[in-house]
Amino acid sequence: MYQENGQGFATGKIPFGELEVLKITKFECIWSYNPPNEKTKGAAFYRPVDIPDGFFSLGHYCQSNDDPLRGFVLVAREVGHNCRTITNLPALRKPISYTLIWSTDDFSEETRYGCCYFWLPLPPTGYKATGFVVSNNPDTPSLEEVRCVRDDLTESCQTYRKGVSVGTFFCSSHLSSGDELNIACLKNQDLALQAMPNLEQIHALIKHYGPTVSFHPDERYLPSSVPWFFKSGAMLYRRGDVEGEAIDCTGSNLPNGGENDGEYWIDLPDDDRNSSVKNGDIESAELYVHVKPALGGTFTDIVMWVFCPFNGPVTIKFGMVNIPLSKVGQHVGDWEHFTLRVSNFSGELWSIYFSQHSGGEWVNAYDLEYIEGNKAIVYSSKCGHASFAHPGGYFQGSHVVGLRNDAAWGNNVVDSSVKYHIIAAEYLGEGSVAEPCWLQFMREWGPTIVYNSKFELDKIVSALPIYLRLSVENLFDKLPVELYGEEGPTGPKEKNNWIGDERC
Repeated sequence: MYQENGQGFATGKIPFGELEVLKITKFECIWSYNPPNEKTKGAAFYRPVDIPDGFFSLGHYCQSNDDPLRGFVLVAREVGHNCRTITNLPALRKPISYTLIWSTDDFSEETRYGCCYFWLPLPPTGYKATGFVVSNNPDTPSLEEVRCVRDDLTESCQTYRKGVSVGTFFCSSHLSSGDELNIACLKNQDLALQAMPNLEQIHALIKHYGPTVSFHPDERYLPSSVPWFFKSGAMLYRRGDVEGEAIDCTGSNLPNGGENDGEYWIDLPDDDRNSSVKNGDIESAELYVHVKPALGGTFTDIVMWVFCPFNGPVTIKFGMVNIPLSKVGQHVGDWEHFTLRVSNFSGELWSIYFSQHSGGEWVNAYDLEYIEGNKAIVYSSKCGHASFAHPGGYFQGSHVVGLRNDAAWGNNVVDSSVKYHIIAAEYLGEGSVAEPCWLQFMREWGPTIVYNSKFELDKIVSALPIYLRLSVENLFDKLPVELYGEEGPTGPKEKNNWIGDERC
């Protein structure tokens, strides 16, 4: 019988159907390598220890020596004997032997760094290995060291967003692009996702971990709530119509569903309210929260969306010279986000994803800045509103010419642990969260703008010495494409990360 959502959250174990898994964070170091005269500090390989009775290791652990030891591997036991397939095979079995993948025997500095051997378990027919075994002697490891997993309980590790890594590493003496890895991931067959938090637990997580978003002290274009934007004069336009239609404060008169076909878009008011709406209203601002399972249901992603009525123009950095542009890069309706990844085993904040224009980065919890307790700081860059974990000047482009992203602590902040609105959590079931009307608007939150970028860039080039002009013109050709035009951005539900795991 399935439990309700939340009953399995942060209990230390997660049901996977026929398997139950838990994470091990205690390790015995088998081998560590620190390459001489290199910037990286090498890597260390570990064997999990203190595995509870009845659970079995699925592979060993590896991580860079640059970071504190904080990772984990999953161990598993069989619990669903009555759910076995028609083959009636157990979920876990011992390997029949091991294949030596690599060793330090041919490593010229083995006497300095010790010996190490990397073994791939050879599974019985109908089973797959999910991790490697590391030893410091050439003897074949014990068959009791790990277990292999029945085929139908695994996924290919190249199957995006479905497989659950057991936390081990991958190694091979030869692997071509497109080759399938020689280890598998686990498949979470618990369709009820019992380890995911319920609505009450989601609120508790946000109140406990919700970051404070800091906007640059020179930021002109601040966030607002969506209802404030609508009430302040935002207009809905339809292709072929000269005049727009005022939008209800809830967005109830926006066309719902469909696709981004260019038929409708939202724009600023075309009267004296235009400038004030561009500047936003930070008092009304709130974070819009989408909660979803990640990494096969072993983590929860709490995606926090920030809305700004306007995105400001860019500043070009050319060597040591900074050139602010007057229009290029600006657009109406800016949607940005960051994502909190929380462990469903423990309820611990694991990392935060900082979205930065067309990309972004994951930052581990121990590398974040905190304003209070477990509440991190998210720095929103000037004009562009990209998210960063630390203040500073960030650069987008080639190593010579590109766009500036300046992030700093300012007086304009939004505390997401207090000012938030949960807009979606599909795994909880239909009706658990009331999605706002505007979330169903799949078209653009701003008009399409084609910039006269060449005019502004030509002014820059003409001010340079003649001997530099050609090289600078060539460099401008390498600038990000958003310089040359901007389609109105779509809303959260049209973004690539709405479904599935957050991509880096």
